[in-house]
Amino acid sequence: MPRSPPSPERTRRRPAPRAPLRSATSSTTSRPSSPAPSTPPSEREPHIRRAVPALIPTALESNPMSKPKRQEQEKASEEISEVAKDILRMQLPIMLPGLGHVNMYALVDDDGAAVIDPGLPGESTWNAITHRLKQAGLEPRHIHTVFITHSHPDHFGGAVRIHKESGARIVAHRAFHFGGPSRGHKRHTHDAHGHAHDHDDHHVEASVDDLIAHMELLERDRRRAQNPLWRIRHALKRMMTPAPWKGPGETASFREGLRFLSYATFGRSRFVPPITHHVEHGDVLRLAGREWFVQHTPGHTADHICLHDPDSGAFLSGDHVLPSITPHIGGVSYLADPLKSFFYSLDRVGEIQGVDLALPAHGHPFGDLAGRAQAIKEHHYERLDEIRGIARDIGRADVNSFMKRLFRERSWGDMAESETYAHLEHLRLEGNAEAHRNDKGRLVYDL
Repeated sequence: MPRSPPSPERTRRRPAPRAPLRSATSSTTSRPSSPAPSTPPSEREPHIRRAVPALIPTALESNPMSKPKRQEQEKASEEISEVAKDILRMQLPIMLPGLGHVNMYALVDDDGAAVIDPGLPGESTWNAITHRLKQAGLEPRHIHTVFITHSHPDHFGGAVRIHKESGARIVAHRAFHFGGPSRGHKRHTHDAHGHAHDHDDHHVEASVDDLIAHMELLERDRRRAQNPLWRIRHALKRMMTPAPWKGPGETASFREGLRFLSYATFGRSRFVPPITHHVEHGDVLRLAGREWFVQHTPGHTADHICLHDPDSGAFLSGDHVLPSITPHIGGVSYLADPLKSFFYSLDRVGEIQGVDLALPAHGHPFGDLAGRAQAIKEHHYERLDEIRGIARDIGRADVNSFMKRLFRERSWGDMAESETYAHLEHLRLEGNAEAHRNDKGRLVYDL
């Protein structure tokens, strides 16, 4: 069905073919910058509020001694705010543990707009996306770029539909994956002497420094994942494989397994976007008339990336640095030691000069990126100390036992177990713990 032309109040050109992304070290010349709009979006559109960054402090800045307010849990507001020049913050509704919204940022230029992290899949998100864009004088067909910070569904869910509407390029890290082999369902075995061995049927486990060396394996996995029969076999194998800290037979329930099998075999193509442009650390994108530098920040996921604009001082932090909660660091990862990778990424982000405004995927924009990154590190150091204290109390124990001491009962579950496992494995890999299998086949740790 032909699409109707844009409204006369805000006519936009259909994006022309875009120049390829270039590396920061490449000699390729990027296309000239589009002329900056004569008036900011907040003046062109009455529905857009001009946000003042200085008036949106982090919880730590407002009162360093108080318990941080969980602003990430706030329900999505329909209000749009211009948080920096030609950058609009649009909140989309989500219902996930500890989260009430995801921030989709629209970077506006004369060709239309790029959007960052377009929420969960589903009609409610799509309705919110179209409504927010309409408030800004935009339509889905005006979106020329979708940038995905990492491979969690609340960050890429709307990308497939936007791509169908506009032909937008989909930009993500080269390690982007969801539900496929590269997700890194890591399995550990420990021999009688306590020596650990990591196994994976599809790729070698990689540390931060190894990621580039294993890109060929990631590309191979992507090609294999296009085969429906291969996806079914892989899904069945995943269903029957317990989490690495659990014993044989401790797999997902039959109902959960059917849901996963249905998604992996039939639903994946409907929700997981085709990545048209893969980027790496140091690559440069031209968005909103300015150059943004890709920062690879593994930890929360292996493929997590942020964007930094040195000219405006804006930093799109995704889930890497959040204003009042700490990102989940799970133990089942492509990274050999997710927590160590996360620490490294926090240090690297904290060393970036000239960041005046951090734009997180959840919660409000905030100012002190380096200070918040350090506070998150200190939180995890405290968690590691708590685990050592628990070990002194209960001695040798499995992951579930540590988890129940580390988290409040309302938080017990797979995510809490996975994060506990990540911390225990970090201690083991640093030489501060030993792991063995007990008579039930579960991993138990001695600290």
